[in-house]
Amino acid sequence: MSKLLLKVFAFGFVAAMATVSAQALPLPKPGMSLQSLPMEFSNDFNFEGIVALSNCSGSLIRLENSRDTDQGLILTNGHCLETGMPKAGQIVYGKPSSRTFKLYNSQDRIAAHLNATQIVYSTMTKTDMTIYKIKETYGEIKSKYGVNALVLSSQHPSVSDPIEVISGYWNRGYSCAIEAFVTQLKEAAWTMEDSIRYTRPGCVVIGGTSGSPVIHRDTRAVIGVNNTGSESGQKCTMNNPCEVDATGTITAHKDYSYGQQTYLVYSCLNQFNEVDLSVKGCKLQQ
Repeated sequence: MSKLLLKVFAFGFVAAMATVSAQALPLPKPGMSLQSLPMEFSNDFNFEGIVALSNCSGSLIRLENSRDTDQGLILTNGHCLETGMPKAGQIVYGKPSSRTFKLYNSQDRIAAHLNATQIVYSTMTKTDMTIYKIKETYGEIKSKYGVNALVLSSQHPSVSDPIEVISGYWNRGYSCAIEAFVTQLKEAAWTMEDSIRYTRPGCVVIGGTSGSPVIHRDTRAVIGVNNTGSESGQKCTMNNPCEVDATGTITAHKDYSYGQQTYLVYSCLNQFNEVDLSVKGCKLQQ
């Protein structure tokens, strides 16, 4: 959605992304460089488990009860999906994928290239999330590359929780806090629910940070996925999400940035600890 997928032409993705290039958080604008990044956007973070995609950021995650023999999972945004952004109301579920990801270690170096086997789940409705299954297991990744996955929290976060938003695409991150939870966040055709709004200054996200994990600074658990921000303060337009409160009042503010919660994944786990939309009470199902 807003700042992280537009203008992919400059990055060689015309053929794959031309149909969605005007409808997503855009990649950095042509000519954008590390020198032009905001001052609060630094590399003074622990990058262990952070991943870079060709057009977005992401993270290697594991569930709270995952085993070392389980195949790893990659978390990013729905709008970062290689086949294009899901339409409003659409779910992509259990489809094959051969996408690759660059994996960072704690020394802020690329330790490995991981390989997807499946799109486990992807949508831009109620949330903005894609989960990939990869070929490698958690045990293999730890043994070969010395990298631990980030743990996906099963708990709803709280206002004022200290957070970090770490981008593998840029090899940079932000530090701030949760300012509020937004009843509905609307951007063009898409509506998200119970979104995380970040404090400012600190977390005014830019192009390329889509899909970055929102990490609780004290526990290093993943509590969300970064996905959008308002470029000009317009209401409910592409690249300008608006907030809708419980009374239906609409507000929009330039430079407000947002993430989507991820704890709902736990409502959809079957007896094999896999995401299964047929599980009774699954909250990822539309």
